[in-house]
Amino acid sequence: MSMEEDAEVHTKTGKKSNVLPLWGNERTMNMNNLILTNIQASHYFKMNLYELKTYHEVVDEIYYKVSHLEPWEKGSRKTAGQTGMCGGVRGVGAGGIVSTAYCLLYKLFTLKLTRKQLNGLLTHPDSPFIRGLGFMYIRYTQPPADLWDWYDEFLEDEEELDVKAGGGQVMTIGNMLRHFLTKLEWFSTLFPRIPVPIQVIIEPRHSTERQTLLQD
Repeated sequence: MSMEEDAEVHTKTGKKSNVLPLWGNERTMNMNNLILTNIQASHYFKMNLYELKTYHEVVDEIYYKVSHLEPWEKGSRKTAGQTGMCGGVRGVGAGGIVSTAYCLLYKLFTLKLTRKQLNGLLTHPDSPFIRGLGFMYIRYTQPPADLWDWYDEFLEDEEELDVKAGGGQVMTIGNMLRHFLTKLEWFSTLFPRIPVPIQVIIEPRHSTERQTLLQD
């Protein structure tokens, strides 16, 4: 049975297909152009990550190499003297050292993860950063209408991770996901915009859940 036929069978039987949809730009992963350019030009992505061919190899690399979830490594951005939009126009030189986390996030994208593989990241027992990149993969690539369904069961997850380059910003998985659902900003970049009709559905759900927690 082909992948397409398997997906069709899953759909007809009411199960979710193992083939994940890709929302938005299927080449850029909906990333900021400056970040993407720096990823594709980096020695680490072109040489080291090129050698990794399987999902399990990439997961192992995340385990050993990722220590935060910012797009840039600490202190590598040279923004002094830049004003307005010129930083985006100058290309790679206006960037910095793109983070290992974002290089591996884009590497996952090139593998075109299955639903089973993505769920494997979200529940991985060995590192919160493996889980964090899984949730970030969802935020960048999945249809906005599906975000709540992906994140809902993890909104009370108490596992902690330090998301800041160099350390100093510890948050729980649950709080990170609330940020993903309600804020566009993530350090020095922006997530894909959630369409207003979907955001107005997410916000009341989020508020209701927080009120319920406070009452408990």
